[in-house]
Amino acid sequence: MLRNPRAFFQPLAMGAPQPPREIPARPMRMIHFFDPGHPRMRARIPQIIPQVDVLLGNLEDAIAADRKEEARTGLIEVARENDFGDTALWTRINSLDSPWFLDDITELVETIGDRLDVIMLPKVNGPWDIAFLDQLLAQLEAKHGVREPLLVHAVLETAIGVSNVEAIATASPRMQGMSLGPADLAASRRMKTTRVGGGHPAYLVRSDPDPSDADAPRPTAQQDLWHYTMARMVDACNAADCYPFYGPFGDIADPVACEDQFRNAFLMGCVGAWSIHPSQIDIAKRVFSPPADEVAFARRIVEAMGDGSGVIMLDGKMQDDATYKQAQVMLTTARRLAERDPELAALYGLDAGGSGPAAQG
Repeated sequence: MLRNPRAFFQPLAMGAPQPPREIPARPMRMIHFFDPGHPRMRARIPQIIPQVDVLLGNLEDAIAADRKEEARTGLIEVARENDFGDTALWTRINSLDSPWFLDDITELVETIGDRLDVIMLPKVNGPWDIAFLDQLLAQLEAKHGVREPLLVHAVLETAIGVSNVEAIATASPRMQGMSLGPADLAASRRMKTTRVGGGHPAYLVRSDPDPSDADAPRPTAQQDLWHYTMARMVDACNAADCYPFYGPFGDIADPVACEDQFRNAFLMGCVGAWSIHPSQIDIAKRVFSPPADEVAFARRIVEAMGDGSGVIMLDGKMQDDATYKQAQVMLTTARRLAERDPELAALYGLDAGGSGPAAQG
């Protein structure tokens, strides 16, 4: 796709808001999904809002075809009747090839375009999908007087989408980030698994046989089915200054494996993951908040290195420009979380405003 780079940040419709030049940096440890079509679930939203960084009204998968309109109406009610404070409100609309997409986007922008932060678009195949949504959003924002541009989050869940991941990440100034959608991606790739995320016991490596005993047990190690795709997504997002996320972990009864998968994503550079059950909220909150001892060590690196140049030894470990930058990432993450979470502020030795010893880095 050819686009004039000088026009990249120009509105795509007369009267539309200026596209963002920077995606807001805020805690996004969990994107908590809920079905807005259920009255009992809507009634619990005021209690859920303070617990999560992002609340997402789901209109796509898990919403039956005969309940799509009910869910959309319920999301509009939730957006209008609740005070979200520091919690972001997102929605996952139906895919571009579905009969519900157009009504989703037109009704939501018209009624709650000033309340929504991010539109999550599923099954993104390439930059053309983002370009279409970008143009349509600009027209609707202009028509309905939406003052701030809605951001777009792509779900990476098709083989062609993975092939085009870099182009998707840079397709629009609206690109807030991407999530890995392992279930649909597995089907698109013809992978032989019915699991929603996580590992598979048959995806493994085995040690060589014992030369002196051919029948001796040979240890195995389970491998990560999603490592390649997650790494590509993380690189594409960071190259484009938007945010990568792990998607759903479907085995609600296995919190240990869920925590392992989330931690893998955190270590690789993801800023958060989806929580599809309330029990996963605390897992995501714990995993995507840096450990206090690592924050403390990062603070020591920054304090010891001053302007970050040169090489020093700290506790027998070499520290240089690269580790200084790593420490800055850790401290920046800690400060943002401390601004939202008083318990973490105390744990990290910061005040609730994110200042304190760590803020010197």
